[in-house]
Amino acid sequence: MALTLAACAPSAPPGDEEASAAPSGSQFLAQSGHSPPFARTPYQPFSRVEAVAIAGQEWRLFGQHVDDDPPETGPGAGPKDNPGRLPGFWERIGEYWWLGQDADRHQSAWTGKHDESGQEIEEGRDDFYAWSAAFISYVMRTAGAGTRFPYAPAHYSYINVGKEMKLGRTSGWAVVAERVDEYAPSVGDLICFPRGGGRLPTYDKLPVRRFPAHCDIVVARDKEQISVIGGNVDHAVTMKHVPVTSDGRLADCENCVRDTRYPWFVVLRITYDR
Repeated sequence: MALTLAACAPSAPPGDEEASAAPSGSQFLAQSGHSPPFARTPYQPFSRVEAVAIAGQEWRLFGQHVDDDPPETGPGAGPKDNPGRLPGFWERIGEYWWLGQDADRHQSAWTGKHDESGQEIEEGRDDFYAWSAAFISYVMRTAGAGTRFPYAPAHYSYINVGKEMKLGRTSGWAVVAERVDEYAPSVGDLICFPRGGGRLPTYDKLPVRRFPAHCDIVVARDKEQISVIGGNVDHAVTMKHVPVTSDGRLADCENCVRDTRYPWFVVLRITYDR
């Protein structure tokens, strides 16, 4: 099985502009011109029910894959084991890029196995074209976030915007960064962990420019765990189950995350309309 962490986001995230200023409606309409009308001008209020339903639909499309194993515990995937390169799947990933990214970004032309020029991506460069943030952006745009979500090819963009919102340095975005030991994620929220070697960013250090990360959307919760869905985990849309405290938090102290597999360090509270 593919290395879960490496599949989540490129080690050197593709460059994109930081979205720290308040969202612009006119800019959004211009940049999202290739999105369907119900996403460009949301027909209904931005809804957590819609976001969870969309994520669940994509999970079912990829075969309802579940991976609760620690990362780096399975064999590597060969070309024939990578769903993202199989017929019907690489095109779907292309839709995540096309619909999830603004139209003026070259990443909007990527697919699961092609770059913006239509050239097939070499197997060894898959990480650079990792689509987990494109998946989250697709879910949020399609669910009706409109101008209020900072759609991006890398997770750090909306993590940083969420911290700027928490600090009161910007306004208008539907994402707020919360501490893992203070806030219990609700269904529809995002939970995130940093990736890579060396010194990893912490909640207190945010915002941090350009760091590799991965985020999943919470789709269910019970007394002992939450179920989350993320893109490009084992090269698929994958569910995993994350242990939580009795009151639903990821940690019961600042450095006491319950999940020993992943260093969850921030919850992105999504301020849905309903």
